[in-house]
Amino acid sequence: MTRLQAELERRRRAGLYRRHRLLGSPQGPEVVVEGRSLLNFSSNDYLGLAADPRVAEALARGASRWGCGAGAAHLVCGHTEAHAELERELARFTGRARALLFSSGYLANLAMLTTFCGRGDTLLLDRLDHASLVDGARLSGARLRRFRHNDSAHADRLLAEAKGRKLVAVDGVFSMDGDLAPLPELARSCARHRAWLLVDDAHGLGVVGEGGGGSLEHWGLGREEVPLLMGTLGKALGTAGAFVAGSEEIVETLIQQARSHLFTTAAPPALAEATLRSLEIVRSEPWRRERLARLVGRFREEAGRLGLPLGDSLTPIQPLIAGSNERALAWSRRLEERGILAVAIRPPTVPEGSARLRITFTAAHEERHLDRLLEALAELPR
Repeated sequence: MTRLQAELERRRRAGLYRRHRLLGSPQGPEVVVEGRSLLNFSSNDYLGLAADPRVAEALARGASRWGCGAGAAHLVCGHTEAHAELERELARFTGRARALLFSSGYLANLAMLTTFCGRGDTLLLDRLDHASLVDGARLSGARLRRFRHNDSAHADRLLAEAKGRKLVAVDGVFSMDGDLAPLPELARSCARHRAWLLVDDAHGLGVVGEGGGGSLEHWGLGREEVPLLMGTLGKALGTAGAFVAGSEEIVETLIQQARSHLFTTAAPPALAEATLRSLEIVRSEPWRRERLARLVGRFREEAGRLGLPLGDSLTPIQPLIAGSNERALAWSRRLEERGILAVAIRPPTVPEGSARLRITFTAAHEERHLDRLLEALAELPR
């Protein structure tokens, strides 16, 4: 047996083996997975826009005008009027001077951390931060310190000890737990210790806040408290890609120095056209966030009555904690037998001993979908 075969076998035995699921339908509350129709409670399409016909129509119009590919990096000849317009609208939506597009949130986080920190500096990360923040911190060469999850007092103590330039990077909404970072306390610590605060709001933008402005709107924070903001376009906005929003100087510095911007082909301009339409819908249809809140509220109330081991989240991300990998997989299989897709999340995506079903809601779900989910969850072996 080769070394690679042995490692694959080890992952199988540990309940850590993963595989692609083949979808035969667009995203939605019901999807076709490998020929079978399932209720979908695993998607990040929080506002139900990934298959919205208006967004699809904008994409088609954009492809008719611009073609399929950008053809080059933004700084060569791949930056179109569609990209520029989307950057202006994202800056306006987030209340920032400028925004800069990236092909993914991973690339955007790598760009910020490797551009604004280096050797001799200190980066502080929450222990449950997204892998892209961890990888960006390691690539930066800065000293990396991790504070206990959502423990702002611990972060403050580490900041007091930090050397060089200081930057704190956190998820606005944590992707596997659904809870919010204590941004006001972290912002005060950063101000006290002359540090910058970076917020990855991939799972907050469009969903959290009265106007969908994300975790910063929820907490009433602005660009002074949070100089660096990252948002993704492939979750609540239903398309693909990401952006960084900040001051004129921040965006210009990224354009000049960020390797993941300099050396990556721009996303298709048709995708920018689709995202512009999606952004209009986010602004004009608050009922989507209102429906999400109602579904989540009812789910948590009913799940509490059933005694289900839920995490502490009021967002569309509702973790059902199984503990062991084997139990999480068994729960996921049992739900799939009942026609429900709720994928098991295991280490290293979550800490050891905290495997779970990551149940997510979208504005496209209806009460009848929730009824079926609750009926199936009530029958899970515990």
